[in-house]
Formats: sequence, C-alpha cells, structure tokens
Amino acid sequence: MDPAAPDDRRRRRLLIAATAAGLVLLILVGVGIYGLVRGPAPADPPPSERPSTTTPVTPGPTPSGELEPLRQNLGPEAFARAVAEALFTWDTASGFTPSDYAQVLADAAHGAEADALVGDVRAYLPSAEAWAQLRQYATRQWLTIDEVFIPEAWETAVDQAAPGQIPAGAIAYTIEGTRHRDGTWDTTPVAASRPVAFTVFLVCTPPTPGRGAASGSCEVLRLSELDSPLH
Repeated sequence: MDPAAPDDRRRRRLLIAATAAGLVLLILVGVGIYGLVRGPAPADPPPSERPSTTTPVTPGPTPSGELEPLRQNLGPEAFARAVAEALFTWDTASGFTPSDYAQVLADAAHGAEADALVGDVRAYLPSAEAWAQLRQYATRQWLTIDEVFIPEAWETAVDQAAPGQIPAGAIAYTIEGTRHRDGTWDTTPVAASRPVAFTVFLVCTPPTPGRGAASGSCEVLRLSELDSPLH
C-alpha cells in the first residue's frame, strides 16, 4: 500500500489525543455481533502493576528510532496476525508511550472507522498512569498466537446482511493465543501469562491482476471486546 499522505498521517495523529467517538454499528444488529457494537473493555491489570506510594515516577528513557509500521500488503490472515502482535507487544523500558504503540494501529485504520478504532485500541493498552507504574518494574508484554480463523458468526452475518450493510472487502478473524508479561519486582524477576481471545475486523482489497499478491492491501476496521470474540 502506498504510504499515507502527510495530511492523512497528521490527521490520524490527532485522533490519538482526541476523545474516542461513539461506537458505530458495522453490520446488522440482529446477527449477534455484540462485541463489535460494545467495543472492548479496559484491559485487566497485570500482576506487576502494584500500587506504590513511596517510589517516585522517574522520566522514561528516550526512544531511539521509531516503531515499525504495519505492513498492509501481507494478505488478510497475515495482516490480522500482524495487527494482533502490534496490539499486544509493548515494552515500558523502550521509551515509547501507549500513544506511540496505538499510533502504529491508527496509521493502518480504515478512514470511516478511525475514530472508533482508536477507542478500541486504547482499551487494550495501559492508561498513562498505569504505564508510569509499570515502568518502575520494567514491564513488557507480548503475544503468542495459537489459532487464527474466520468465525462462523461472521459468515452468518455476511449471508444475512443486506447489500451495503457490510463494507466491500470486509473480513473478520478471531485470534486465540496467550498474553505474556514479565518484569522485575524488588530485583526479583516476575512473569505471568494468560489466554486471550478477540476478533479483528479488516477491510482488504484484492491483489491487482498481474502485479502479484503484494499489490493488495488491508486496513483495520474495529476490534472486538477482549475475551468476547466471534465464534
């Protein structure tokens, strides 16, 4: 996919600082896609996120370089995997902030749903206050993916939707995996993991004939509520 124009990129960066808009219904209400309508709940606090009233918050390190942007010409399933990994992979010792990690996904948002997607992404990431606390313990997070599949509920929704109710090229992938976190608590390494499941909604354009698979591209529509995926 061609890089976003400077004006588009600046507009998307403004979305990170803005209040997320109200959730938008993408498909027919009666087909049970409630996770998409409700949007994700705030992520649960990690074991290393413990309150501290005595340890001062110190400035974080300055990041060197920039976070890698999402490649949008991978094909639908591979792009869904990349979205999932970008959503769950962060390191408080890197010098980047939650907004920096959110920006990677915002830059790959579908324009019609960009505002709502920013709200979805924010619910998966720690708040600024939690991030400052997590940074004291050098907490980092990553995801291992076990399964990626198109849920039957999505196929039912597509079959039942009237023309124009689902964007052309839209597709959903449910991702099941394990979220890992580790850090240091009073010089002692600590780690925790738990299973997670969620659904990524995409809009993809097919490859151009004669130009290879990489000529197609995908954008992120929405994210389901964490642990309330489509099945």
